[in-house]
Amino acid sequence: MLLRNATVATMTNGPAYGLIENAAVAVEGGVVCWVGPETDLPTDHDIPGEDMAGRLITPALIDCHTHIVHGGNRAGEFEMRLNGASYEEVARAGGGIVSTVRATRETSEAELLSGALRFVDALLAEGVSVIEVKSGYGLEVETELKMLRVARAIEGQRRVRVKTSFLGAHALPVEYQGRAADYIAQVCLPALEQANAEGLVDAVDGFCEGIAFSVEEMRPVFEKAHTLGLPVKLHAEQLSNIGGTQLAAEFGALSADHVEYADESDAMALAKSGSVAVLLPGAFYTLHETQVPPVAAFRKHGVPMALATDCNPGSSPLASLLLVMNMGCTLFRLTPEEALAGVTRHAAQALGLDDTGVIAPGKRADLAVWDVGRPAELAYRIGFNPLYRRIFGGEG
Repeated sequence: MLLRNATVATMTNGPAYGLIENAAVAVEGGVVCWVGPETDLPTDHDIPGEDMAGRLITPALIDCHTHIVHGGNRAGEFEMRLNGASYEEVARAGGGIVSTVRATRETSEAELLSGALRFVDALLAEGVSVIEVKSGYGLEVETELKMLRVARAIEGQRRVRVKTSFLGAHALPVEYQGRAADYIAQVCLPALEQANAEGLVDAVDGFCEGIAFSVEEMRPVFEKAHTLGLPVKLHAEQLSNIGGTQLAAEFGALSADHVEYADESDAMALAKSGSVAVLLPGAFYTLHETQVPPVAAFRKHGVPMALATDCNPGSSPLASLLLVMNMGCTLFRLTPEEALAGVTRHAAQALGLDDTGVIAPGKRADLAVWDVGRPAELAYRIGFNPLYRRIFGGEG
């Protein structure tokens, strides 16, 4: 494959967007073998190719934080919040995550897969090539495994890569209320061991928050992940600051996610550990939050910032990564370049992927071709999808 007469945002480190005007991209064997100004095209790649008519080519987008495998929906709780109930009040009344747990336990694998594919298709239509999918709505061994099996099955149904995260430490099921340590020991850790034995886990996640698990309750989960050779991630500092980001940094986490209540010391810890801060403006927007992530501190200390949909049935019923880019700019004051890096290069880093997220020789040819004149247009428009073509592994 040779794509000619294009503007290419390589998203590699360097000039803004790694932008190359009047460019060409050569692909062989599913990987990029050359990219640069078309006037410099090597003679062995000088074939007619395909004229992109000046369109923009970027790395295919990556959604690095989703909960798309779940049963039911929480539209009723959406109404409750609009009538004045807080997220914490809804959760303490038996709603929130626990209500989705009930629905997910009662839903078959086939139904869960069918439901998840609706969200997958929406993301693919926006040029997405990689989707992270979490468990966490089972909170019992078999349902956690069921969710992860469904997540793995997505790749057999669609041309997309899926990275799974075991999120057994997501919430306390009603049968373990007040017994968090027992739940971790009797359900979460055995489920993790079995899921890993079945090859269902790429990373281990948790929800470290006042309405979920404390730092000390999360620690044995991360220690087990370390023993199993699995990387960790963490929902941290979403509603308060209880030390989750510091725990994530201590274990060299791939990412700390949400982080609205993180502070400069947290930013310094993430910078030292090489972890990514995954910002989730969909949840911030849906929950009417006012505490924004410490973007200036992340910039100051060189913490990579990713963006993701957090697509879930409650706090972020959002399945548009393009809208997330706009929200990252308008709500969190990211620049359009930071937003695009957040759904390409830094999103790949948040999943531990080093073969995608940029356009460079040797990287996977996962590309998105857009009917736009400049990269900033991807974050600028609202409710508009300019995707012209999605290329996955050199095909498409």
